[in-house]
Amino acid sequence: MATKSILKDVKISDKRLAHTFVESLSCMENERYAPKELTRECKKITGDAIKDFFGKKNV
Repeated sequence: MATKSILKDVKISDKRLAHTFVESLSCMENERYAPKELTRECKKITGDAIKDFFGKKNV
């Protein structure tokens, strides 16, 4: 996550949305992060392979 997005100010003007946001934060306060096992193999791609991976053709 980019630092800029973490430090960005958020203005919630709707009282109902603000209440929901605070309630969500309160619920997550005691939740623990549970690491997941990766189910797919990771591979490094570079150059033209990136374009192929995303389905873009050389023009």
